[in-house]
Amino acid sequence: MAWEYSEKTKQLFMDAVHGKPGTHMGEIEDPDGLGEHGSIACGDAIRFTFRVKRHPEDPSKDIITEARYLTFGCTSAIAASEALCTLIEKEQRTPIQALAITNQDIVGFLGGLPHQKIHCSVMGAEALEAAVYNWSQKRGVDLAAHGVKFTHKQDEEGEIVCQCFTLSAPYIKRKIKELGLKSIPEITDAIKAGGACMGCHHKPGGLQDLLNEVWGAPQTKLKILPERPAGLSKGVSGGLSPYQLGKKIDQVVQEHIRPMLEADGGGIEIIDIKDDLIYCRLMGACAGCPGAAITLKMMVEKAFKEMVAEQLKVIAV
Repeated sequence: MAWEYSEKTKQLFMDAVHGKPGTHMGEIEDPDGLGEHGSIACGDAIRFTFRVKRHPEDPSKDIITEARYLTFGCTSAIAASEALCTLIEKEQRTPIQALAITNQDIVGFLGGLPHQKIHCSVMGAEALEAAVYNWSQKRGVDLAAHGVKFTHKQDEEGEIVCQCFTLSAPYIKRKIKELGLKSIPEITDAIKAGGACMGCHHKPGGLQDLLNEVWGAPQTKLKILPERPAGLSKGVSGGLSPYQLGKKIDQVVQEHIRPMLEADGGGIEIIDIKDDLIYCRLMGACAGCPGAAITLKMMVEKAFKEMVAEQLKVIAV
């Protein structure tokens, strides 16, 4: 799948990877501020550094004169890093003023991002916050006295909700509030939580429970169905008729499985459904991936078991 990036996003990416003068890929030696976010093991990571012109009397008035990044990630991750550095340098911001830059500012500067790539802009904003905190420690600036309140990594230690990306419950709840995330797909797009095995979506204390804690549990009305007539078959899986089973499987594919695969350039096609067997094949980048069998078992089949019926099995064709 080819992502529909804006022309500005593509140009920033190309300029950066070719080292065009005025771009910011690299690292500042002995920086005044250093921050990191993400993990190479998870697919995206950024190391952000900046240098300041020091104010002779008031360190809170230091001006950022140079910003650089080392980003491991896709086109949007590198372009978002470029946008962050450009926004900071262009307006000659102090580190405290730089904190006003949000992921939405970065997205706007790029002319938009595919919603599955919003996490790339969040990653840059998180690295900036970490770098400003590092600068404040070096320069002895009391951020709280300037109205800045950080929730740092050490304060966000807690139960790991998303095992695949090692994201804790306090961190996920903070991002739900900050970014106004209202659904599991929105959480995944913003911070990648729940974007791999999906096991944290509905488990106790998982993403849906965190959403309920922040916004309140959704009010649902139970629909009472008529009793099954005597002698009528229970259907092929969990009491579902073949038609109902097919519709439910298609819903899970469209809302959960396909977006996860497309985020890595892959896809999936359901070939046939026979009783409790789902015959399917991976497509795109996932088709030739050495981990294709694991993806089918640990992500695709697991999603069907959790969201449709426990006895379902996936068969690769």
